[in-house]
Amino acid sequence: MSLSVQELRVYYQTLHGEVRALDGVSFSIADGEIMGLAGESGCGKTTLGYSLVRLSPPRRLVSGRAVLDGEELPLGDPDAMRRFGWKGVSIVPQFAMSALNPRRRIGGMIAELLAARKLRYLELLPELERRLDLVRLPAAVLAMYPFELSGGMRQRMVLVLSTLLNPSLLVADEVTSALDVSIQRAVAQLLAEFRDRGLVKSMLVITHDLAVLYQIADTIAVMYAGKLVEKASADVIIRAPRHPYTRLLISSLPEIGARHARCRLKGIPGQPPSLLNPPLGCRFRARCPAVSDQCGEEPPLREVAAGHQVACWQQPC
Repeated sequence: MSLSVQELRVYYQTLHGEVRALDGVSFSIADGEIMGLAGESGCGKTTLGYSLVRLSPPRRLVSGRAVLDGEELPLGDPDAMRRFGWKGVSIVPQFAMSALNPRRRIGGMIAELLAARKLRYLELLPELERRLDLVRLPAAVLAMYPFELSGGMRQRMVLVLSTLLNPSLLVADEVTSALDVSIQRAVAQLLAEFRDRGLVKSMLVITHDLAVLYQIADTIAVMYAGKLVEKASADVIIRAPRHPYTRLLISSLPEIGARHARCRLKGIPGQPPSLLNPPLGCRFRARCPAVSDQCGEEPPLREVAAGHQVACWQQPC
């Protein structure tokens, strides 16, 4: 097993109190698996991804643990986590430009990053050029500044950079959100290709776009208000979701070829709860069409079928 996360709690420290962005999240990602993480904005997806890379104020580790390839990650110690950076856990951030120094040529920046890890740029240059070719970028980009590349080129460059040392876990955070539809598909396919070629052992892909996850993910986990509410294979999540929130999330997506007059989009009524003072019990109950008295007690994430976990009292054991 590549990654195991148990009861992870990460809060944000604010002037108004602690925001419970992650409140008891547990899951695992197997070797060779691409797990997608979906949910509304503010549900804790990005916090989860970055917590596996580096925790810094205002984020605070409250409890929980993460084990990667049999070794526990020191999540609460940013200095100790540097040992796992890039090779153990690597990240493709949401905004590619923020990962590239705009004042440095790309090749020089990579050389500095490698030197900080006591690696020689010239020794890794052949592999670097091979991966640039894999993502259809010319080696000439190494002599260019980031602003000379298009958004899609920058995203592919960051993907090459993030996977150069063959990380055990790659966290890809909203890597297609700011790209044209045609480029989105290409970047999504590259993620799967990097896994298939063994350049990345396992992957956590964070996005609000379920269509992207359906293309490349083996499993999809759905988050709501700081908690996991459902996890299953990508096909099951899209075609046969069991949690009321997942069902509403799927029903809010447009269908290809459907006419507006025949199939109007459905929104999810209400708003997510404040994570400064989250309600007791199921956090979705104020918006849930299947709410019952039992929902006043928090439902556990339990297995309702092989490989299918749901946190809802309405599901059979």
